[in-house]
Amino acid sequence: MSAPDATTAASAPVKSSDGRRPTAPAAIVLTPTRSTFDASRTALGALILRDLTVLRKNIPEFVARVLIQPFLLVFVFLYVFPTIGQGIGGGHGSNATAESDFATVLVPGVVAISIMFQGIQAVALQMSTEFGYTREIEDRVQAPCPIWLVAIAKVLSGAVQGMLAAVIVFPIAAVIHAPGVHAHLSVHWWIVLTLIPLSSVAMTSLGLLLGTTFEPRNIGLMFGFVVLPLTFLGGTYYQWTKLAPVEVAGIHWLQILVLLNPLIYVAEGMRAGLTEASHMPLYVVYPVLVAFCAFFLGLGLRNFRRRVLV
Repeated sequence: MSAPDATTAASAPVKSSDGRRPTAPAAIVLTPTRSTFDASRTALGALILRDLTVLRKNIPEFVARVLIQPFLLVFVFLYVFPTIGQGIGGGHGSNATAESDFATVLVPGVVAISIMFQGIQAVALQMSTEFGYTREIEDRVQAPCPIWLVAIAKVLSGAVQGMLAAVIVFPIAAVIHAPGVHAHLSVHWWIVLTLIPLSSVAMTSLGLLLGTTFEPRNIGLMFGFVVLPLTFLGGTYYQWTKLAPVEVAGIHWLQILVLLNPLIYVAEGMRAGLTEASHMPLYVVYPVLVAFCAFFLGLGLRNFRRRVLV
């Protein structure tokens, strides 16, 4: 008779001396080596590090993308127009004084618009690509963390890029101007150091919402119907406090309408942080930006989960 193979021998029940079947051995309990929180934190850090590594390898492209629009705005409005004698700004007194007043208003607006554009480009455009033909998002959601944490990683890495954009753009916007035109800047560091991170997260949260709402084939509509109105009604070229004369039947309709635009709060906050010009009260700017951030992030995470699980 042949001996039983190893598999049969290992699986055959062993009887005790009294002939009774022994009880089954206790199941082996495997305990995780680290908590879910630690695993998710590690995955989040890895996702952010991956995006920042890609950014580091594409620094020239990033700097060019960040600088081109702010540079053209400042160059045309603060250098070309004053040089050719085409006044802009609507100030009172000498033309140089009016241009300087406009420069004081424009520089913080340029920093604000750079944060917004970088937030949208870093998140919305990448989302469009990853949900589109590359399908890269399928690899990301396989990370050992909740699905919503993948979207948070996108928002945070985009916020870092937004802060870098503000740091890069501000010196350029502050020094490019025609002779006789001076932006009267006065940096309030506590405002700048708190507002720029908050604004960057708010704008990248908006980018998450836009990137998960618009299909890749409709990304052009996003710029035409969302980004362009936000830009021109976001206080880049003017102060919110100066809009009161625009009224109908005693109602300051434009001053009220632009309150729906998140960019107006970024621009007015930067105006408070970089100049002594009149601006929206900060006790309004900060809470509203936090509210916009929570609103955009909540809707964006919901849309992200829906898009991933489709």
